[in-house]
Amino acid sequence: MRNLRNIRYNAWKSSVDLNGEAITSTCWDPAKNEVLCTFGPSEQDGRIRLVRISEHVRASSIDIECQEVASWDAPSPNPDLAVDRVVSSHHFGDTLTTCLVLEGGDIVVVRESDDHSPQDGVHIEIMGSIDEGITGASWSPDEELLAITTKANTVVFMSRTFDGITDMTMTADDLLASKHVSVGWGKKETQFQGRGAKALRDPTIPEKVDQGVLSPNDDGSTIISWRGDGAYVAINSVEAGIRRAIRVYSRDGVLDSVSEPVDGMQCALSWRPAGNLMASTQQLEDRVDVIFFERNGLRHGQFSLRAPEDRSITNDRIRLEWNSDSTVLAVTLDDRLQLWTMGNYHWYLKQEIFTQKRPLCLAWHPEKPLRFTSAVSGKLLLAEYIFDVTRGSLTPPYDHGAVAVIDGRTLKLTPFRTANVPPPMALTELQTSSPIIDVAFSPANTFMAVLHQLGVDVYEWKVSGQRSLPPSLVGNVTFIKENPEDCVSLQIAVTENSVLHCLGFEEGPVIQSHPFDASTGEFSSNSSIYAGSMSGFVRLTQAGSTDVLAQDCLGRLHGVVNQQDELYSIRLPSHLPWSEVIDLAGNVIAIGLSRNGHLYANSRLLLKNCTSFLVTPAHLIITTTNHLVKFIHLGGVDSLEVPPDDPENDERCRSIERGARLVTAIPTKMCLILQMPRGNLETIYPRAMVVAGIRQLIDAKDYGIAYSHCRTQRVDMNILYDHRPQQFLANVGLFLEQLGDVSYIDLFLSSLREEDVTQTMYRDTKGVRNQESPEVTSGDIRGSSKVNTICDAVLSHLQSRKTKDHDTLQNIITANVCKAPPAYEDGLLVVATLLQEDEQLAEKAVEHICFLADVNTLYDEALGLYHLDLALLVAQQSQRDPREYLPFIQNLHQLSDLRRKFAIDDHLGRYEKALSHLQSLQEHKEAQGYTVKHALYAAALKLYRYDQPNLTELTGLYAAYLESKSRFREAGLTYESLHDYTMATRCYRAAGASCWRECLFTAQQQSPPPSPEALSDLATTLAEALYEAKDYASAAAIHLDYLNSLESAIPCLCKGYLFADAMRLAAQRGRPELLAAAVDPGLADALSSSTEFFADCKAQLRAQVPRIMELRRKAAEDPLGFFEGERAGAADLPDDVSVAASSRISTSASLFTRYTGKGAGSVGTAGTGVSRATSKNRKREEKKRARGRKGTVYEEEYLVNSVRRLVERVEAAKADVERLVFGLARRAMHERARALETLAAEVVEACKTAVKEVFVVPEEKKKAGDEGKDRDDEDGEWRPMGADAVLLENLEAAWRKQEPPVITGLERLSLLGS
Repeated sequence: MRNLRNIRYNAWKSSVDLNGEAITSTCWDPAKNEVLCTFGPSEQDGRIRLVRISEHVRASSIDIECQEVASWDAPSPNPDLAVDRVVSSHHFGDTLTTCLVLEGGDIVVVRESDDHSPQDGVHIEIMGSIDEGITGASWSPDEELLAITTKANTVVFMSRTFDGITDMTMTADDLLASKHVSVGWGKKETQFQGRGAKALRDPTIPEKVDQGVLSPNDDGSTIISWRGDGAYVAINSVEAGIRRAIRVYSRDGVLDSVSEPVDGMQCALSWRPAGNLMASTQQLEDRVDVIFFERNGLRHGQFSLRAPEDRSITNDRIRLEWNSDSTVLAVTLDDRLQLWTMGNYHWYLKQEIFTQKRPLCLAWHPEKPLRFTSAVSGKLLLAEYIFDVTRGSLTPPYDHGAVAVIDGRTLKLTPFRTANVPPPMALTELQTSSPIIDVAFSPANTFMAVLHQLGVDVYEWKVSGQRSLPPSLVGNVTFIKENPEDCVSLQIAVTENSVLHCLGFEEGPVIQSHPFDASTGEFSSNSSIYAGSMSGFVRLTQAGSTDVLAQDCLGRLHGVVNQQDELYSIRLPSHLPWSEVIDLAGNVIAIGLSRNGHLYANSRLLLKNCTSFLVTPAHLIITTTNHLVKFIHLGGVDSLEVPPDDPENDERCRSIERGARLVTAIPTKMCLILQMPRGNLETIYPRAMVVAGIRQLIDAKDYGIAYSHCRTQRVDMNILYDHRPQQFLANVGLFLEQLGDVSYIDLFLSSLREEDVTQTMYRDTKGVRNQESPEVTSGDIRGSSKVNTICDAVLSHLQSRKTKDHDTLQNIITANVCKAPPAYEDGLLVVATLLQEDEQLAEKAVEHICFLADVNTLYDEALGLYHLDLALLVAQQSQRDPREYLPFIQNLHQLSDLRRKFAIDDHLGRYEKALSHLQSLQEHKEAQGYTVKHALYAAALKLYRYDQPNLTELTGLYAAYLESKSRFREAGLTYESLHDYTMATRCYRAAGASCWRECLFTAQQQSPPPSPEALSDLATTLAEALYEAKDYASAAAIHLDYLNSLESAIPCLCKGYLFADAMRLAAQRGRPELLAAAVDPGLADALSSSTEFFADCKAQLRAQVPRIMELRRKAAEDPLGFFEGERAGAADLPDDVSVAASSRISTSASLFTRYTGKGAGSVGTAGTGVSRATSKNRKREEKKRARGRKGTVYEEEYLVNSVRRLVERVEAAKADVERLVFGLARRAMHERARALETLAAEVVEACKTAVKEVFVVPEEKKKAGDEGKDRDDEDGEWRPMGADAVLLENLEAAWRKQEPPVITGLERLSLLGS
């Protein structure tokens, strides 16, 4: 689908100094991009002149400079050769050397001086001579071997230093080297002809076998051509008296194969650099074919050359030459050059350059594939082309997907929006009077201009609805050329205001303007301006533009629409062959692509691996060498963001076939057409284009087409609401009207989800989203259920219709069922209403609702409506056995209304409603039994709240139920409410020590009251339980109030560090002797236990804190040794091993292998992501972590937690210690109080120091912990399992920042003087 478009053309004529001599050979100097030509020798002058032709690009022109390198006399050394001839010329850029091989046998080397030593001049030297004479010569592509054929039918290989390597003789015996066998593929003889076929002979034998008859026009020349890699060389020569053959030699001079005989084969030969084919020509009676051979000498296809209308080409001296990347085959005829390309096994004639005289030679640039030079007598042509797709507008509604393909005089035109016709076919083929040069579309696809060698044809593009009609010719203009050779047309552009602009070359670049009237087809007088260094027109994206832009060789943009050279402010960094200008509301951006894949926006480099691009109104679409197609949202130059290579997660990136190129895009159809390297087309619907198009349709309230695209492209239909929620709710009627089909509405409703797809799978990557209208705030919509909001809106509109047909009712049912949770009852009520109006319609509605939901669930819901006919109708749609549900429904019919409802609710498990029906039936005994059976006590108490007799019975049942469930406190309260104090006392006593007050109260409320002994035993039991529960104050209260035992109460208070209360009671009851007998021993016991506690804490801190510091120091100094342990070869371990599991595919040594028992080479878990550790191993590892044994990796975590618990215990004990110190001071035990206070203060200070040292996380661990937390949040991050997971949790706990425990200072008594 690509055409060859000229981007550089120049011509140089030999000066007077050269006497108009013809150019005899040309070659490229790729280092300087210059051409070296030779003039002579001739019959008039036996000198050879070596000339260097160079181009100089300036802002206003492209000048050609001619510099003579050297000249010397070259008389013919052979008396049989009147005038010597240059057979081959080649330039070596690394040594500034040009090698000339002459037919007389001389090999001449011309060495130029470099820029550093110009005084050395030019050195000319004959490196050797072959006495027999030379018929052909060619250097290998790597410039290491020179292959020469001599007139003695020998082949000589020479090295770069012209040392002979090998020589071979071409004899008739060589023709026997290859035994060619054809199996007749594709021949008529090999096809199945039925039972009556006469051909029973061997199908591998053709009807006519070529003998290799020489062409009558064969000039006997010998042509040499190397394969692109230099491994083989082919020689096309005439074997005297036999035939013309192509011999293939290896680099070592070994004959590899000889071509099969072909009648009329000529001397042309060119081996495709890719290596698969060798091209030659065959003269037939009425035509000339280009034929192809494989390396083994077998034929491999052909195509016919197209002759001019006024003459035959059978007598032309035809030469072939492949370009360096094997994409273009140049054919030189006697009066023109033809450039052929191949796609989908069809050969296209892309360009035909008229030269009048026979081109003497053609040389492709070795590094720039589409640049060549050709010598025509005393004139040198310099031209460069690019492969470019000629496409129409990409702006809707003009985006017909029009693509024009040039094939000689035929223009193959395909509008892809109308028909996707694969090449080489086309929907429409247009014929011109001469070979086509260029094609251009107007920005809005109104006109199409076809530039050919004799003029320009203008076609008008017409559209019928959404279909494109064949273009109609509205006018043409014929060029008047006095000398066609000196006036060359290169490019064409056409504007919407009916003006043609043609870029040509006369004495220099010229742009001619041809205004025409589209209605009459008449052209006005043309005008022209000098184009300076302009190389071609630039495509415009804006459909309504009437501008014409041209780019010069410096990358500047010129406006030439009014025959004035207007220089634009924007420019490209250099001349970029593929360029396009975008106008975004006055923000003009020039997009350009260089030959090496650099894509620029103005002067900003976007990326370096682009292979093709095109521009739509919304996107800049590119393909990359990584075989991805990417979409860049258009905006300011600085805001153009190239998406990353992430086709799985980013909608702006998609994988494509290797080597695919962009052909065109059709935003209206949201599709993209790509062409594969072999020529076939592929149409894709990229998610970025589809979603962007759907968003635009929603903004335009065109919900019908948006829905159609969602349905065909499998886009989640939630986007129809999520993109514009307020707009959707305000236009629900329009939405339903545009969808029209009931099945479409059902599909939309059934696709609804609570997820906002515009924030998840279809997030707007452009980042700029129009603000919603303030009718409904976003919070009001997002706060409620999205699904229910949409369903309610649809229901509201459907139910407001005056007439409800079957489709409307079906949609109503769907909207109810699709709610979250489904509103089955509402949907069934619709069916129930229909059942009374139209049974047939009701049956259809039941079928639909059963299709949407589980039929068993619907059956239960229908029963729950107490509508037996509806339930029967639903049951008939299920797989239920009628022998089961029919008797059940018949039995229900026989029951009374309330009893039927009870039976249905009981059957459905709706026990509370069934209980309410029993209450309505006044079946209280049955209701009590039903309550006990299904534990419906709360519902029963609520129902019988004002029925005291039944309420009392139910409360007693409830109390017994609570007691049976060991809920003794609630049971005691329930019994107490029934004034059953005996049972209440038993339940309170069973509830434990916490209910001692309630237990003693109900015991004293019993009638008859319990005996004093029984009450005393109860109080003693409760006091002992409270003492065991360490509720010393409550135990002392029972001893004091119920047992009247002050001797027992005071020790309890002292045990709870309540010394002030103990001394107060002793004084209150007049028992001062108890101060010494009970309070002082209590103080002594408390002092002993407190002193022991603080001493243990002090010792623990002295042991654990230094150990923690030591472990952390070891981990910081040698993390691998600390976590991994000793092992063989530890000295060779790398220093970049991380202690965190960062990759699921890592196969290097891991710290987890120490704990999982795997070897260093085991990659089972890391490689597969499936842990072999069982839950048993995990439990075992968790036990190790809990124990924190010394020397294990879990020791630090255990010690840190131990210190934390110690600090918390010290903080909790401070209040008791302060009361103890105060009590000791009151009892004049100052030394003991002072000693305890000092010890406690030391421990508190030690705890403060420990908190500062232990609970400070280094900055690197904080960062690691934050990174680990971020990794946990990432989807798909691999995490270890089993025992490895326990270790990872331990490490994460160490990395995670921990809040230190709180420890406050000890308040000391000033009386003690400490």
